[in-house]
Amino acid sequence: MPAYKAPLRDIRFVMNELLESEALYQSLPGYEEATADLMDAIIEEGAKFAENVLSPLNESGDEEGCTWSEQGVTTPAGFPEAYQQYVENGWPALSAGTEFGGQGMPNLLGIVVNELAGTANWSWLMYPGLSLGAVKTIDAHGDDAQKQKYLTRLVEGGWTGTMCLTEAQCGSDLGLLRTKAEPQADGTYAITGTKIFISAGEHDMAENIVHIVLARLPDAPAGTKGISLFIVPKFKVEDDGSLGERNALQCASIEKKMGIKGSATCVMNFDGATGYLIGPPNRGLNCMFTFMNIARIGTAIQGLAHAELTLQGSLAYARDRLAMRSLSGPKNPDGAADPIIVHPDVRRMLLTQKAFAEGNRAFIYFLSQQADIVDAGTEEQAKAADDLLALLTPIAKAFATETGYEAANLGVQIYGGHGFIKEWGMEQIVRDARIATLYEGTTGIQALDLIGRKVLGSGGKLLTGFTELVGSFCDAHSDEASAEFTSALNCYKDDWLDLSMKIGEKAMANPDEAGAAAVDYLMYSGYVVLAYFWARMAILANSKIAAADGDTSFYEAKLMTARFYYGRILPRTLAHKQALLSGSDNLMDMPEALFDVQG
Repeated sequence: MPAYKAPLRDIRFVMNELLESEALYQSLPGYEEATADLMDAIIEEGAKFAENVLSPLNESGDEEGCTWSEQGVTTPAGFPEAYQQYVENGWPALSAGTEFGGQGMPNLLGIVVNELAGTANWSWLMYPGLSLGAVKTIDAHGDDAQKQKYLTRLVEGGWTGTMCLTEAQCGSDLGLLRTKAEPQADGTYAITGTKIFISAGEHDMAENIVHIVLARLPDAPAGTKGISLFIVPKFKVEDDGSLGERNALQCASIEKKMGIKGSATCVMNFDGATGYLIGPPNRGLNCMFTFMNIARIGTAIQGLAHAELTLQGSLAYARDRLAMRSLSGPKNPDGAADPIIVHPDVRRMLLTQKAFAEGNRAFIYFLSQQADIVDAGTEEQAKAADDLLALLTPIAKAFATETGYEAANLGVQIYGGHGFIKEWGMEQIVRDARIATLYEGTTGIQALDLIGRKVLGSGGKLLTGFTELVGSFCDAHSDEASAEFTSALNCYKDDWLDLSMKIGEKAMANPDEAGAAAVDYLMYSGYVVLAYFWARMAILANSKIAAADGDTSFYEAKLMTARFYYGRILPRTLAHKQALLSGSDNLMDMPEALFDVQG
């Protein structure tokens, strides 16, 4: 497994130069303390923790995995100690509100620290990773007593949170869930049912676990309109905040799985456990979207993390591994062969990893800034930012994880046979990355959300909100030097709008047309969104080079990577366009019985 080195130069470039974070936060009430110097100091400390504490536990955590017993779940050696250090350093409270002990820093800063920790050791980050979602959900929808009882301990990290949605008979279709919530005389609810695939549902790293659980009331209507949301703690919490008796819930088992083996993925049995209603009855799914949208951006970070980690390992290996001679003549004449980084196909794979890692970093950091604007901007600013989040979140979740998984597989390819065996770490990255395209909604689910709810469901308004931003950028950078990128970007933007209209027209006659086009449409959208951020980075880099401002080699690398993206990655949109326009007939015409006809 490659030893992780935090890409601080690129993080600073995106935060400070591309997104001008300090200027933004000086303009948002409550974030004035988030100066560039303070944020940079925090990120440097986060990098040290990731590199020195979490990265050394990544491979060993995968080897050891978690252990289940009737007494609970034991996490891999070093995981609890790392979590204790994480809590003592105040990391869980970083971007939480000050009312309940948080530090009140921007969401962006929390996202950056999660990138650092997650790239170093994604399995470990799964334990504190969902706590922020639990905090935001209780803060948004809980009553004052619930906030007082749970938020301070969750914010400080003494307790962790989970999200309990999935059941054996229902994954993404939550309308099928069966977990029951029976009202009790004291105003609580008895929660009974089984939830599966619960990340960090049981572990030995915190003294209490606060489960956020979807369940049905006795008189609830069928489907998604009959779901309510509940707080169900592992240990009941007394009015003074102390822990009471163990609640009636247990981890029945942990999954044996492909990757993220250091993270406990639990089957949770609720046997009449005491729960507390959050939000209005039968409106639980609406409340849960607060949690789910945070988790989707958190999962997008996983795609970025695995692209970054596999790039670091691949680059080191490609510089060291000798094989064959360069087609244009020896580059290492004193050696037996040339390092494989001189070969065009290896360059193709490395640049693909680099383009996805750095492009998705800019994309996700931008999204995080929009969340801060929603929290602290004016009403008009918050509405515009919320619309951007609504459109771009499903793209970020699906596209960043699909491209992160592609980057991880390219790492195996660059290492060749060595990539297929454990000692180099590439195969672990592939195994760990695979889940990211599945949980928090598969790529197909995100694609349906994008085309159905966000684009067609808004009458195109959410899409045009972003394409107008792209168009304004292109208009402002139409000079000859910038047109290398903006002229193509403008065309792709217009084509994106045209494709959206065509899908909408076809879907009016046949709803299957939207489903048939969805994934290709999402990937097309993702490539265009990343083209926007690569254009911004390239134009900024060009201006820095022209002004001899800073490390010229860094900006030249940005410019060259942008050219690679536009020349070799962005044209993938043409295949997605042709596929989505081919219609639903080539998917739906074949009778089900013909799928298993043998020749």
